Amino acid sequence: MAKIAVDLPGLRLKNPLLPASGTFGFGDGPIATQVPFAELSGIVLKTCTLDSRRGNPQPQIYQLPDGCLNSVGLTNPEVAAVIDQHLKPLRRKYPALPLIASVGGSSLAEYQAVARQLSDSGCVDALELNISCPNVAAGGLHFGTDPEAVYQLTRAVKAVIDVPLYVKLTPNVTDIRVIAKAAASAGCDGLTLINTLQGLAIDVMRQRPRLGNNVGGLSGPAIKPIALRLVHEVYTVTTLPIIGLGGIETAEDVVAFMLAGASAVGVGSAHFHDPLILPHLAQALPQLLDQMGVADIKNLVGQLRFND
Repeated sequence: MAKIAVDLPGLRLKNPLLPASGTFGFGDGPIATQVPFAELSGIVLKTCTLDSRRGNPQPQIYQLPDGCLNSVGLTNPEVAAVIDQHLKPLRRKYPALPLIASVGGSSLAEYQAVARQLSDSGCVDALELNISCPNVAAGGLHFGTDPEAVYQLTRAVKAVIDVPLYVKLTPNVTDIRVIAKAAASAGCDGLTLINTLQGLAIDVMRQRPRLGNNVGGLSGPAIKPIALRLVHEVYTVTTLPIIGLGGIETAEDVVAFMLAGASAVGVGSAHFHDPLILPHLAQALPQLLDQMGVADIKNLVGQLRFND
């Protein structure tokens, strides 16, 4: 049977499947309670910040036929509480399970403080840098849309942590390759992409947006072709490992992302339809690889061949 284990900086994964950040909350969300964590290859937690945040106005989620629009916001109890109330219990209960914490902030100093506390906790194997947060010092411009800001932020965070750092890239830019190269130049250990695309849903009878925050992030199958293109574009300009995500629902989707250049994948919206999607995909992958004549899933990374 085909091998599906993968090794990334700081992460030895028994399969390339991870829950996208926020899917399982801090290990205690509605979906998380239905999932056997011991069967997973790892967990990526919801983004946390230095101080507690309440998130955006309700409604925060609007389901679409081919995706999900959400504006949950960075709802969290603050990094100190996340460590004490969630990370430490998770580490005690699952000592061998790779844990990736997600770092958010409104300034470079805040990002550094959050990342340092998470790294120093001894509970995490890696950090994911959520650079889709607004930089208040720059008038609200998102960190992830400016290559210089990405470089400075990545370098500053990398300097205060002792675990590998994965930078999560936003697709809401003109050229994602420029952003990826900035993060790589600053010394990150890997890249995660893509974050959600900005979208708007309208209730025509009320003549108002469907979400309380007006606009939100689009995820799910609707963004998969875009995500595949961007993963491949980034793969062509960096040797860093990529965790690809965007609408993955089937074993074929996983293989497609790896052919495009991903070394592992994240699954998010598919959990709405199947809370056990990760174990189900882990079971289906070896069978698909056997049908393809592939002995090891690592051999698929970046092997996409374009038509002449």
